[in-house]
Amino acid sequence: MNTQAVPDVSGEFDFSDAQFKVIAQLAYENFGLDLQPAKRSLVYSRLTRRLRALRLPNFKSYLDLLTGPDGAAEQSEMLSALTTNVTHFFREKHHFDQFRDLILPEAIKSARNGGRVRFWSAGCSAGQEPYSIAMCVLEACPDAARYDIRILATDVDPVILARAKAGLYLSEERDSLPADHKDRMTIAADRPGEFTLVPEVKNLVQFGLLNLVKEWPVRGPFQAIFCRNVAIYFDKLTQARLWSRFAPLLETEGMLFIGHSERISGPAISLFNSTGITSYRRNAQKAEMTSKTEISR
Repeated sequence: MNTQAVPDVSGEFDFSDAQFKVIAQLAYENFGLDLQPAKRSLVYSRLTRRLRALRLPNFKSYLDLLTGPDGAAEQSEMLSALTTNVTHFFREKHHFDQFRDLILPEAIKSARNGGRVRFWSAGCSAGQEPYSIAMCVLEACPDAARYDIRILATDVDPVILARAKAGLYLSEERDSLPADHKDRMTIAADRPGEFTLVPEVKNLVQFGLLNLVKEWPVRGPFQAIFCRNVAIYFDKLTQARLWSRFAPLLETEGMLFIGHSERISGPAISLFNSTGITSYRRNAQKAEMTSKTEISR
């Protein structure tokens, strides 16, 4: 193995192949991140910021921290540094159009008849996705608070999850909202240049910390699951397992929405039927045949 140290342009830190391999293994085992050698320079540039913030002299000290008895907290910081949390309200609008047209009418009808309605934003980032789902729900059912309707929003990154719970956004982010939503569903925040969502939107969303490559304390069934631009960080095997685990959690005719550059793969292909651009309906017959042992791996 070539362990020659590769400094950055400033010569500030050395970063060997062996050190990169340890970080890549930690990221894969704990979070499912697929850090191939081609991403080494990105890993280096992102993590040097952590070394500076922690006032560490070198990557050896950083690895000692990551692998030490108190390493879990820094591993979460590492994850936050290595992933990109860029999103906006109603991103990939065609998904929300399908959600409104194909899912909400029956879901709202069920709720009004005393049924349980659940939606899941798996990988909710800073919260724009689950809050967009909530706005769709309120648009279709203004009195949603009277019924058993909830949106579960989860993320593996506690830093970004805290931002999502706070629900504070820069004023320019209102531009991605439909015109009528800007007035009815947002309010000015305490700090100038920021806004937040009205309580009716926020109260529909419940946030939780969840690692998609570990066990899920999630039961379902869900009428819709949004898991968009999350699987791009995983290798093909981890992606295939993820899609297969979603299928049994969806209600009959429930839908899965994934990212624009993602595709259902592996055994899960038979568990879903495509309904448009990166949107899928559960194949109920096939999903029921998926063994619990297989989907829990």
